[in-house]
Amino acid sequence: MRILVVGSGGVGDAVARIAARRSFFDLVVMADHDLSRAERTVAAVQGDHGDPRFVSAPVDASDAGAVTALAREHGITHILNAVDPRFVMPVFTGALAAGADYLDMAMSLSRPHPERPYELTGVKLGDEQFELSDRWESAGRLALVGMGVEPGLSNVFARYAADHLFAQIDELGTRDGSNLVVLGDDGEPVFAPSFSIWTTIEECLNPPVIWERDRAETSGRPEGGWFTVPPFHEPEVFDFPGGIGPVECVHVEHEEVLLMPRFLDARRVTFKYGLGEEFIAVLRTLHRLGLDSTTPVAVRASVAGSPVTAAVSPRDVVAACLPDPATLGDRMHGATCAGVLVTGTAADGSPREVYLHHVVDNAWSMAEYGAQCVVWQTAVNPVVALELLARGTWSGSGVLGPEAFDAVPFLDLLAAPAPVGYGSPWGLEERPPPR
Repeated sequence: MRILVVGSGGVGDAVARIAARRSFFDLVVMADHDLSRAERTVAAVQGDHGDPRFVSAPVDASDAGAVTALAREHGITHILNAVDPRFVMPVFTGALAAGADYLDMAMSLSRPHPERPYELTGVKLGDEQFELSDRWESAGRLALVGMGVEPGLSNVFARYAADHLFAQIDELGTRDGSNLVVLGDDGEPVFAPSFSIWTTIEECLNPPVIWERDRAETSGRPEGGWFTVPPFHEPEVFDFPGGIGPVECVHVEHEEVLLMPRFLDARRVTFKYGLGEEFIAVLRTLHRLGLDSTTPVAVRASVAGSPVTAAVSPRDVVAACLPDPATLGDRMHGATCAGVLVTGTAADGSPREVYLHHVVDNAWSMAEYGAQCVVWQTAVNPVVALELLARGTWSGSGVLGPEAFDAVPFLDLLAAPAPVGYGSPWGLEERPPPR
């Protein structure tokens, strides 16, 4: 297996640190528009002794032809997309043209319904990719989409629950939360998101999507099952394991809701994210000021004493003003939890509620890998998936989500102690079923 990782930011860097301990591949090309970032990652994983399996290269992720050319240059068999969702389609189509299999951790962008954005879906997350599924299948190539933590591990949990824990599923409810705190130089908490603010704004301010089977059946078509609600809708306090405790969660647009109904049978599919009051307030303010927009605006500035005007995306400015999440690990404290709350009927006909989850403590991920816990938890899952593909344990063609594959080999490999596995256990918590 010869892998091209497009993007050497926080997640791409963590992918390399995790993969360096495994032996299932022959080559990893770390590529980024900023070559110095890719070089820094390669230097970090090579250490004092070097690892000839890792090399760096420049790439423009917005240029499908550049992705194709780089993949062909290195005889790449698998391309892992580790850049933000703006670049999904160029990397996706570049991989197909190169004859390589493809994995990503976030899917092609959505576009709200032009007239009723908080009732009806417009272009949904992943629609552009699924429209090309026939081309991938005809080419005998696999595009494994949404293979991060959420989406990704959450979808694997859902498949495991459907196969082994439930006779019927009422709801697959992804619930994500943490008790992470970032401390400033004075030791006081500061506002510093632990994941890409560009992606976070996209997820949290777009109309959240919910899927219900009854709506699909009433409409007479599967597409009719998806509908939207306003941002921060239906808050609930969810009690997370791993010492995290209760966190207020709200509906957020996320790929699980668009993926799970395609492959699994459930009456309802939701995603709720534990944002907290401060984060929600900041996002509301960004939206009111138009700073969440990706449409460039004209900005006047002075360069060498001369006035100039540049077109700048407000959201890019916000991202540039905040610290790089990959650099926050030393100042972060706490843990993050990803999981799926599954409610339904057990094999014996009794009601059942189970929370399948994965907790990563920041102190552990920093000490063990030098990566903060949010990016590490995202990065480990595509590496596990690549290893299963290299072994032939997972295989397929077309555009598929993680729930299209057997969950057991994945969960076993993730949890098995190193060096056999990745030494990152997951949990299953029985909860009192709703009355």
